[in-house]
Amino acid sequence: TSACFGVPAELRKKATTVPRPKRRYLPTTVRNDCVIMKAFPTLVLLVGVVIVGCSLLAEHAHATVVESCGDTRALVPIEENVIEISNCEKGPCKLKRRTSVSINQKFTPSEDVKSLNTAVFAKIVGLPLPFIGVDGTSACQHLYAEDGETQVGCPLKAGVPVVYKRSFDVLEIYPKIPSMTIHWELQTKSGRAITCFEVPAKIV
Repeated sequence: TSACFGVPAELRKKATTVPRPKRRYLPTTVRNDCVIMKAFPTLVLLVGVVIVGCSLLAEHAHATVVESCGDTRALVPIEENVIEISNCEKGPCKLKRRTSVSINQKFTPSEDVKSLNTAVFAKIVGLPLPFIGVDGTSACQHLYAEDGETQVGCPLKAGVPVVYKRSFDVLEIYPKIPSMTIHWELQTKSGRAITCFEVPAKIV
């Protein structure tokens, strides 16, 4: 046998060769769990976005398409209101005689409001005709918390959502009117508009 510096080749090979440790792999299930844990925050964010999106869609699913009140500038912009008029998703709303029409309106005032009155009239050929029994009445007893069940009344607090719920009868004595515009406004005692919307309608 050959030698290097007096050391046999076999011994030199054993002395200079360091055995490599075997690579250890995590079991497949453990690796998958690690991947899931790393992706978990992203999954939570995506689920949250989906839930919020579905909630908004559900909230607006039955909302009625309404219009702003022209020159009347309300404290709460029209796009920040969610309004539901019974049996009407888009105007002209059909108001059937001998029936009752309900209105649900959700909004959030941007400042404190001490009290609210209702100003409601129908514009027929440019002439405003007030809704008797609704126009000029207090809106406070028709204000509820966001759940729509807990009555809160007045005053309103800035940044706190409220739901205004009101219904009115379409009397049999009303004549059939093929075209009109309903103006519905909630205002302070001084006449300042807090919310306001208009919607085309007809009495049938």
